[in-house]
Amino acid sequence: MFLLSAFADEISPDPRVQVSVLKDCRVRFIEFRSIFHTNVLALSDEQVREFKKLLDDEGIGLSAIGSPVGKYPVDADFSPHLDKLKRAIELCGVFGTPNIRVFSFYPPGNDVAFDPSAWPTHRDEVIRRMAAMAELAAKSKVVLLHENEHRIYGDSPERVRDVLTTVNSPVLRAAYDAANYAYCGYDPVAGWEQTKAWTTHLHIKDWYAGGHDAGHKWGVLAGHGDGKIAHSIRDAVSRGYHGFAVMEPHLRGGGPTGGVTGPDLFPPAVEAFRAILRDCDGQEG
Repeated sequence: MFLLSAFADEISPDPRVQVSVLKDCRVRFIEFRSIFHTNVLALSDEQVREFKKLLDDEGIGLSAIGSPVGKYPVDADFSPHLDKLKRAIELCGVFGTPNIRVFSFYPPGNDVAFDPSAWPTHRDEVIRRMAAMAELAAKSKVVLLHENEHRIYGDSPERVRDVLTTVNSPVLRAAYDAANYAYCGYDPVAGWEQTKAWTTHLHIKDWYAGGHDAGHKWGVLAGHGDGKIAHSIRDAVSRGYHGFAVMEPHLRGGGPTGGVTGPDLFPPAVEAFRAILRDCDGQEG
């Protein structure tokens, strides 16, 4: 069973526009990343209360807190990141979701010229930090969903699997993003096959292989790129998947802090995924 959700800030920074478009698309959940161009973890308590009231009034729930925890250089001070995770855990209680999206750290100094072959030098620190985050999550009874994001340690299928198997915690699971694998030049099918045993969350966007390096500056409708989304969905159906499929189309571009699709392109993006779901005999909940 696939429960549709969305990074609704791709629709608009205005939460009322977000909710209006989601309702028109019959999407009942949000992956809460930002409103008013402000990240979820930077919102004031008053802003959080107002957004929560809006969601309650409109019958919209949360699939996860779309946090940026772990989207920082691996050599940066770790304490502020744990504080951010603690804030995300607080928000899980406010919004009634057990899920927090996380990442496995950028290269030292966030060096854009970093050679991925140098990751073994920093692996132990990545694992130490991810294990500490998982320990805190376990005590708080929340689940961390690791996304295979561009340029972090866990951007390749092998390193994602390394994080999951080495930390080996029931509260550290995978959020599978086929487009991110394609964007980074990895095979999305290999990404699925190597991590599906830990995958409890799906991000739905598609991209052409090579991303910006190949001249592709924005995402495409699900099924129209090199993400091979039908492979993961068909296999998820066969495995009895019951969880969220979160729309993150990036149809007008994306970057480290989020993407843009717009209220006009978001409905076709949802319907493109629904077509894949039907073709794969998946049931929408």
